[in-house]
Amino acid sequence: METKREIWLDWLRVAACFLVMLTHSTEPFYLGGEGSLILTRPDAIWASVMDVFSRSAVVLFVVASSYLQFPLHYTTKEFFRRRACRILPPFLVWTLVYALVWGEPVQNFKDLLWNFNYAAGHLWFVYMLIGLYLLMPLLSPWVEKVDKRELQLYLGIWLFTTLLPLLRDWLGGAAPVIYGPSGIPNPAKYPLWGEASWNSYGLFYYLSGMVGYLLLGLYFRKFVGELSWKKTLALALPLFAGGFAIGVFGFLRRVGADAQGVFPVEGPVGLAAIWETPWLNDSIGVALMAIGWILLFRKIRSDGAVYRKLVLPVSKASYGMYLSHLLVLVPVSAWLRGALGLGYDGILGIWTTPVQILLTALVSYVLVALGCVLIQKIPKLGKIIIG
Repeated sequence: METKREIWLDWLRVAACFLVMLTHSTEPFYLGGEGSLILTRPDAIWASVMDVFSRSAVVLFVVASSYLQFPLHYTTKEFFRRRACRILPPFLVWTLVYALVWGEPVQNFKDLLWNFNYAAGHLWFVYMLIGLYLLMPLLSPWVEKVDKRELQLYLGIWLFTTLLPLLRDWLGGAAPVIYGPSGIPNPAKYPLWGEASWNSYGLFYYLSGMVGYLLLGLYFRKFVGELSWKKTLALALPLFAGGFAIGVFGFLRRVGADAQGVFPVEGPVGLAAIWETPWLNDSIGVALMAIGWILLFRKIRSDGAVYRKLVLPVSKASYGMYLSHLLVLVPVSAWLRGALGLGYDGILGIWTTPVQILLTALVSYVLVALGCVLIQKIPKLGKIIIG
């Protein structure tokens, strides 16, 4: 018998899927070709606004998983069996698809022994999620017993760690960028509190990153009761606005420093990695926006026809949508960029960029949702492909 669904989480997944596509629809406007490229000052503003708005997408999926799965409801063996059956088959299917259609297949398959296909960079999420699943059985006994004050203490420590990307940037200045054999940039980090060239495991290493979103989902499920709309908005809107401002102005400050008032501004791909510092998943801005989103979505109780016929099917297909969407989004983005033009030369002037971003996300979302919902209905095979 299926357990009672958390309706607000279905709405959250549907929204998070769109936010993922909005993020990837924005990236071509500051990542050009093999490097970093922003054509105009308005493009810099539009890229920051659109991308920062959507940057909590991935962490919202983590919160949803924590809310439903943490602490474990089954034995460790049963938990891993259920998660493996749900997560791994679609991941393997789409990993193989990307390896075949993007780049050089033989080299792609060799690289898959060590990491995901970098052309399909969004697949990093699955590796991270599996890592969190490996941690859940270890943490579950503590989670069963933790009280509100104790969990607040650990969440407070985690929130402090979300300041570290900005603190490193402030202390270290313009960090050099180191390129690995795959050409992926790795900005050198200013070492803090126990870190050194021979030790990455500093004071806050084990309490930073995505594990905080596991604790956040747990906190909302165990200790945050029903809030009025007045209190929800009084908390959610300032939190979201504060996180949004940190991301937007942090990005624009870095772009402005490199542009020196002259556009286009361009450089190696590592330059964009530095521009993105204020909106990393483990940064304070994203954490604050995520809390704002959660507060708002928890107020959704609508389970009428729209929910049953539209939201629920899309929510159930959301994992497959995440895995497959770039196969649709990339050609849609290229088509719209060709049809509408770019920058000041676009047919809508300075409005060309935001229209392209939104249309790319919307068209891709509709096509991917429709395709994944239909594929999922195929007996037996649908679950393997979509999850």
